[in-house]
Amino acid sequence: MSTPDWTGAIARAAAHAPYLAQGLERLPGLVGLLEAGDGEDALAWAKAAGAGAPDVGSALRREKRALALALAIGDLAGAFPLLRVTGELSAFADRSLGSAITAAIQARVSDAEPAGFLALALGKHGAQELNYSSDIDPILLYDPALLPRRERDEPGEAAQRVARTLMQIMSHVDHEGYVFRVDLRLRPASEVSPLAIPIGGALSHYESSALAWERAAFIRARACSGDVAAGEAFLAAIRSFVWRKSLDFGAIAEIGRLTQQIRANYSGPPFPGPGFDVKKGRGGIREVEFYAQTHQLIHGGRHPELRLRGTRASLDALAAAGLIDPDDARVLGESYDRLRQIEHRLQMVADQQTHKLPDSPGALDNVAWLDGLPDGAALLAELGEISERVGQRYDALLAQHMAEGASTSVAAPQGDALAAELEHLGFADPEVLAARISGWRQGKVRALRSEAARAAWDAVQGPLLEAFARAPEPERALLRWEQLLTNLPSAVNLFRLLEARPALIGLLARILSLAPPLADALARRADLLDPLIDASAFDLPGTVEELAADLARGEEDDDYEALLDRVRRRVGEKRFALGVQLLTGSRDPMEVASALSRVAEAALTVLVDATQAEFERVHGKVPGGELLVLGLGRLGGGALTHASDLDLVFLFTGDHATESDGARPLGATLYFNRLGQRVVAALSVPTAEGALYEVDTRLRPSGAQGPLAVNLDSFERYQREAAWTWEHMALTRARVLYGPADGRRALETIVHAVLTAPRDPARLREDVLHMRGEMARHKPCKGPLDIKLARGGLVDLEFVVHYLQLREGQGLEQSLRGALALLVSAGLVPPAWNRPTACWPAS
Repeated sequence: MSTPDWTGAIARAAAHAPYLAQGLERLPGLVGLLEAGDGEDALAWAKAAGAGAPDVGSALRREKRALALALAIGDLAGAFPLLRVTGELSAFADRSLGSAITAAIQARVSDAEPAGFLALALGKHGAQELNYSSDIDPILLYDPALLPRRERDEPGEAAQRVARTLMQIMSHVDHEGYVFRVDLRLRPASEVSPLAIPIGGALSHYESSALAWERAAFIRARACSGDVAAGEAFLAAIRSFVWRKSLDFGAIAEIGRLTQQIRANYSGPPFPGPGFDVKKGRGGIREVEFYAQTHQLIHGGRHPELRLRGTRASLDALAAAGLIDPDDARVLGESYDRLRQIEHRLQMVADQQTHKLPDSPGALDNVAWLDGLPDGAALLAELGEISERVGQRYDALLAQHMAEGASTSVAAPQGDALAAELEHLGFADPEVLAARISGWRQGKVRALRSEAARAAWDAVQGPLLEAFARAPEPERALLRWEQLLTNLPSAVNLFRLLEARPALIGLLARILSLAPPLADALARRADLLDPLIDASAFDLPGTVEELAADLARGEEDDDYEALLDRVRRRVGEKRFALGVQLLTGSRDPMEVASALSRVAEAALTVLVDATQAEFERVHGKVPGGELLVLGLGRLGGGALTHASDLDLVFLFTGDHATESDGARPLGATLYFNRLGQRVVAALSVPTAEGALYEVDTRLRPSGAQGPLAVNLDSFERYQREAAWTWEHMALTRARVLYGPADGRRALETIVHAVLTAPRDPARLREDVLHMRGEMARHKPCKGPLDIKLARGGLVDLEFVVHYLQLREGQGLEQSLRGALALLVSAGLVPPAWNRPTACWPAS
């Protein structure tokens, strides 16, 4: 970083910015600090400039002038980066509004705190990106029950008096200047509503009648002044209005129209030159901001990490999430910073809220010289390159969303015309089928009762019927589609998604035709298709640790119930995407099986952590005792299917006679058994977001007759003295999924000792054959394609592998493929047994 040029900055400000020159003359004490290069001391001096003023307004105006000068010189000198400048200006706006609110309330009720009255910062103020001469656009809210007022004052009257006094303090202009221009037009129904809105009324507005642009405005909303806690509670209450869980293609259509309006409403020069607007012109500031906010609106509901206020931070987060190209994020971010700097130079000249380049060559040169450039031509050349880079990327965004927002639907054929189309497509009984489909529109399907829904359906009816006709089981696909529609309360968004992403129609037909579990999942949650619009949906999920971090990430005010819902929702999305990968053949089945296992392990980790924390609030902890969770079966082997349940065994370390230390203490055995029950419920009980997993705990010591959780000593004693051979076979796939490191090691040592203990080969062989025979009697093969239960199928292979593992004490790897590789290496089975085949099962 270059050395700040304080002297040059002061000289340029004095020569080329009359507003700054006036400040340099009036504030010699501040100038002395700036000349010495003491930027931080200069800021501290400026923030104290209002001390001794006769009233709040005067104090704020004095601080504003001093702060504006200190920041401008630091900016011009290269000492203060852009975010420091905009952050300091935004913090001053917060302080100003807070002081004005307090003064306005105390004008009627002396010494009252500003309870029940608050300001929400929107736009650049909310993002803490105020420019040098910004106005501010707060929304003023109040709680009628908490607002301090005189007894004879009605709450609404008192709130309006506070708002009017605040406006007077902030906007009054005199020889000391002004604090901020305040624009309250972003409040709900601003043309008819009072200046301050009751919180309840604002909630009703945003829940029922707000427009798409209001959603966009609240991306950067922040409770900034007054009763900040009440403001944060309000923003939390409308979070679902701003951040939709599913893709809202109606909103995307509106975004397309808004983006077009930005260009259409701009009447200045199309390219940088005299009169060009660096905010509204092509490739300007607003286009960078809208680029980021559009992606945030679309994806922020499913990606909480995108819910950022700052433009640069949002672009970086979008790139990190793989939603925009990292190079685009870098170019747009760097361009944004430079455009904002130029905007500041324009405003420093005369403290005017302008974004336009001067019309005269002399004035243009003056702005360039203030910035340190040779002349106006150099400024225009730089702006030309920046605006072209930004404009190209915004053009692409505009084209994309206008395409998504444009509906090409015409009335779909009905009656005889529909029957003829169905006959042409090859459907059996086309007249009957046509009557059934027409019935959907006539009230039999709730999701098609509105005019908007029928119009959206018309746009996709033809492509859907063609896709169903090409599906392996056309009638089955159509029947399941009908079931899906019947279950949906609304289908407009689904239809618009299919219209905007036609490639999903063929995929949907395959799902409905070939994959009943995926079709059932879609019938419950049509928004499961949303993630598939991103290519990243076909990436395998990451490590257990990465998945657990994603599942655990939520809102700061989320409670336990919200966590249960969030885990179910995100696991459902990941399982659905993996099912689609399996269906389309884009991934090896064993890769999908391993990924399903990682997802389940991550869900278990997050839910055990949360459940244990909830349990400890009431019952405390057991000194020396820790919960361990052992996975068996397919989960232990790291190869789940979509239909797999979770085979779990709950254990604990420490002495079973110990008691917990909470407000309601429990003995260790009862403590960990109840905790285990809570964990099972967290994993299996349906919530508003549906079910998660079936949990099977029958492989625990003594099976269903034994306690749910035992300590390690009891587990070891049972395995050595009382366990059946089939229980040791199950133990060959045991894997510790949860618990402290020392507890994990102890449990792994016990399992290894049990599996490598000497055995009578003849007795072992007899037990294994007996168990396989019993299994065949109770669960016979369903046909020649039953690769699991048929002779020589998966179960036979598992029994042989487990028999050899126990007989030899070798090949002790939880996954079947890994165990076979070890047995081949030991010479215990022929190499052909571990050769990949065309139908390696995902189990």
